[in-house]
Amino acid sequence: MKTSSFEKRIKRRIIGREHQFFAVCSPGIKKVCENEMLALGLPEDHLKITPGGFEFKGKLETCLLFNLHLGSPSRILMRISQFKADSFEKLEKKIDDIDWILYLPKNSNLKFNVTTKKSRLYHSDAIAQRCEKIILNQLNLGSSFTSSVENKSNQTIYIRADNDDFTISLDSTGDLLFKRGIKQKVHTAPLRENLAFAMLFWAGFSKQDILIDPMCGSGTFSLEAAMMKTNLPPGFFRSFAFESWPGFSQKTYAYMKKQDQKKIITFAEKQIFASDIDDMALTTLEQNISNPHLNQIIDVCKKDFFSIYPSRISHGGKGVIMLNPPYGKRLGEKKDTRSFYQEIGKKLSSDFKGWRAGIILPSREWKSYLELRLELKPIFHGGLDIFAGMGII
Repeated sequence: MKTSSFEKRIKRRIIGREHQFFAVCSPGIKKVCENEMLALGLPEDHLKITPGGFEFKGKLETCLLFNLHLGSPSRILMRISQFKADSFEKLEKKIDDIDWILYLPKNSNLKFNVTTKKSRLYHSDAIAQRCEKIILNQLNLGSSFTSSVENKSNQTIYIRADNDDFTISLDSTGDLLFKRGIKQKVHTAPLRENLAFAMLFWAGFSKQDILIDPMCGSGTFSLEAAMMKTNLPPGFFRSFAFESWPGFSQKTYAYMKKQDQKKIITFAEKQIFASDIDDMALTTLEQNISNPHLNQIIDVCKKDFFSIYPSRISHGGKGVIMLNPPYGKRLGEKKDTRSFYQEIGKKLSSDFKGWRAGIILPSREWKSYLELRLELKPIFHGGLDIFAGMGII
């Protein structure tokens, strides 16, 4: 079949060239993200740390690979253009100069994320409206386009203006990367997957380790550990915004996932032990591990943390324990927070000697309640600054 001139342009300008990308990452887990990207083969000189994440250079295939394999960032943006504009006339011209049909599908449902700082053009809605009109006209949609929502491809364009310097980016990810496509249901105050991934990374969790997740809730620690042990990429079960892009090759992506599938490891025995005293939490987790790759190694049972003896599970070996204890309203009025955390510290000290541990703490002061030698790592979760206490018991 003869290649069209449009396909040639896509191949030459989008697939064949290197582009600038930006991986959005929380400050507390930047080092984890950097390690991940380098481990995936990105040359160190292609990577630059900036506020909010990492700039990196690569081909479109690198963007696909990183979305599929990275466990710690929030999303990956593709830089499309950078220019100076101090009037709407200049902005409109620069936006119209971008060949949008090379980047976006014709059935795009556009969303805009606009931020401005010390710029003459500061009204974010006005910027978005003018840009949307130009882009839709280029895509031959126009303002009268009335196709059903089901047929539309949701695409988000990020516009940043700082001192009249504009950066235009396209979101390659879609739903935030911490959404792995596994959890059908969540329980009270679920921990985000990228934070659980980071804590397991800090604990040095490996394929040889077992994990005890004794306050499992929706099972975030257990699910992340299961994917790490079985070699399942974090994005294996979900879709991405880039899958609708004109430059996206289904064949290339299918091959990428097929290679990943060949590396999946199976285990004859349970490796991850999730428990809780909340029946609803356990029901939720059992629904979330319906995938055969996950339920083969995760054991789910109703058990109180204080009745767990790790030597009976690990046969005397050491492993990793991760805790996200309840606090505030989740703990209930009957329990005193300080004494509850003191009990946790005593249990860990007496029965988990030599185990690597991670525990979520709502503030720095709570470390003292545990009376354990832990390193505090600040993390950002759901609008809150919290801490991960990490160390060997």
